[in-house]
Amino acid sequence: MPDKTLLEPYSLGSLTLANRVVMAPLTRNRAGAGLVPSDLAATYYAQRASAGLLITEATQVSAQAQGYQDTPGLYTQEQIDGWRKVTDAVHAKGGRIFVQLWHVGRVSHVALQPGGVAPVAPSAIRAVTKTFVNNGFADVSEPRALALNELPGIVSDFRQAAANAIAASFDGVEIHGANGYLLEQFIKDGANQRTDAYGGSVENRARLLLEVVAAVAREIGAERTGVRISPVSPANAISCSDPQPQYDYIAEQLSALGIVYLHVVEGATGGPRDVAPFDYDALRSRFKQTYLANNGYDLALASARLAEGKADLFAFGRPFISNPDLVERLKSGAPLAALNPATLYGGGADGYTDYPTLAEASAE
Repeated sequence: MPDKTLLEPYSLGSLTLANRVVMAPLTRNRAGAGLVPSDLAATYYAQRASAGLLITEATQVSAQAQGYQDTPGLYTQEQIDGWRKVTDAVHAKGGRIFVQLWHVGRVSHVALQPGGVAPVAPSAIRAVTKTFVNNGFADVSEPRALALNELPGIVSDFRQAAANAIAASFDGVEIHGANGYLLEQFIKDGANQRTDAYGGSVENRARLLLEVVAAVAREIGAERTGVRISPVSPANAISCSDPQPQYDYIAEQLSALGIVYLHVVEGATGGPRDVAPFDYDALRSRFKQTYLANNGYDLALASARLAEGKADLFAFGRPFISNPDLVERLKSGAPLAALNPATLYGGGADGYTDYPTLAEASAE
């Protein structure tokens, strides 16, 4: 039998989660006109509301922040109204839901930028990676370096998006500081060659992330604010020469801000856990609130890590796509349904809301 501790309630700040299983953010590229979440999105998230916590797909804080086709935003009233349908549907099922807020920085394409201008980045260094645009994958565009006087606007965009999230009845927000996007581009010296107060030292490179988190926490409360990091993931061609001291410092500073959880991608995002040496226990010891572990977890590994006290919550990603009732399957030991890779990105209900639960599959 599985370790039931993983499936028992957990207190996350002022929230009581039904279990320690978290649905990780999963980009699906299905937003409608105006980058508003579709009615299908409300169905999709409500189907998965038995997770202790749902974290939505990454959602841009501004028009400039977009990097992929048909990803939702949270900076217009129409987008707020669209997300409100999602949160209402999840709450009606007794679920809890945070929205993940991002700015992609250099991982974008001129076709997605207002006015067709260059994407922004800490330094004018092009990422050797691709984005999803015009219904296909294309190389990202050459970015321009953000001016010092533009950075307060980035902070303000995150703060306003967090306020919009609360207006849309989200239980909280997760700030995306991982996977090679803008905040991580500042953190990691492979993308950041600045010589001002936001470049060079460990403290300087962490500055923008910490300013964003502090602003969001002041706006909506630290108990509603989480942060995602990926210390050694090479996602989107990002690299860092000193990940351990960099992230030890970040964990200490985030803990001092009192945020409700730290979401850590252990290893390469969606890939091997042992991609590079890193002491995750050091982060765990420095961050005093909830530690959410991510990457390659199944029931056995999550239960073992929980028993060892290595983490408090555990994120499951792709298994939630094809198993809307993943928690029930974990409880019963039932096999997991396989996903269809061809329907991951873009499209409609096919491969999105039509994966059956165990009960539905047995009734067919």
